[in-house]
Amino acid sequence: MLISIVVPCYNEEKSLPLFYEELERVAGQMDGCAFEYVFVDDGSRDGTLKQLRELAGTDGRVRYLSFSRNFGKESAMMAGLEAARGEWIAVMDADLQDPPGLLPQMAEILARGDADAVATRRVSRKGEPPIRSLFARLFYKLMRRISRTEIVDGARDYRLMTRAMVDAVLELREVNRFSKGIFGWVGFTTHWLPYENVKRVAGETKWSFFRLLIYSMEGIVAFSTAPLALASMVGMLFFALSLAAIVFIVVRQLIWQNSAYGWASTVCVIFLVSGIQLFCTGILGQYLSRAYLETKRRPLYIVKERGGKE
Repeated sequence: MLISIVVPCYNEEKSLPLFYEELERVAGQMDGCAFEYVFVDDGSRDGTLKQLRELAGTDGRVRYLSFSRNFGKESAMMAGLEAARGEWIAVMDADLQDPPGLLPQMAEILARGDADAVATRRVSRKGEPPIRSLFARLFYKLMRRISRTEIVDGARDYRLMTRAMVDAVLELREVNRFSKGIFGWVGFTTHWLPYENVKRVAGETKWSFFRLLIYSMEGIVAFSTAPLALASMVGMLFFALSLAAIVFIVVRQLIWQNSAYGWASTVCVIFLVSGIQLFCTGILGQYLSRAYLETKRRPLYIVKERGGKE
């Protein structure tokens, strides 16, 4: 049984030696399994690529791809999955927040044959800023309500998949990728493995609150059309309110005379309605921009260098 370990890396110079050491320790415990390590350097600006060259030179199981620039984790995962040759393929981060120690348990579950993937989910968010944890939980609740795709609260990209499931994922060539949604959209039976949150072993997170917010918007737009329906509903609501307001003003003018005045209230109404219009236009723009990017048919990534045994 050949297991491919796909590891996206971006500025992981400090984490890589610790990650590789832990991965080797775990792999040595899994009798009957052969491994290949597929590292994807996502345009790192530190010594990540240098370390990958050294690993590939000393360990024949190590292969690496290095991008011409930073294309993002989603593209790095896609490149790693395309390069993987194993019957089972695992995706994990190099910062040890995805514990390699779970791999034996994941392989044991997958070997039973009643699941096509074993995915991990965090049951706690210890160590994270409270505001970040709050918005993450709100995002998952929102996605469960507005999308038909299963996205589990606390889900990580860390999972072990069969070749059939990976091949299905690779068929989705969309540019605007949201892997948590893609893994759910392709279907297949997934066994969820809970675990406690683990802090980064070294370095700093690449996911700021703003980047996570943008990423969540990508997920919403990619797997739900509910925002478009919301814009339409808001438009109909304000149309109804405007009709009611017109009737009210006409009746008040007929009864009390000279009551239809007041520039301040008029300005407030104009600003409110204009804001709603811009909000709805922005929602439409998000979907149009995604369609525009998809029609360009640009590659998901560009490989500058490859290393290891092909």
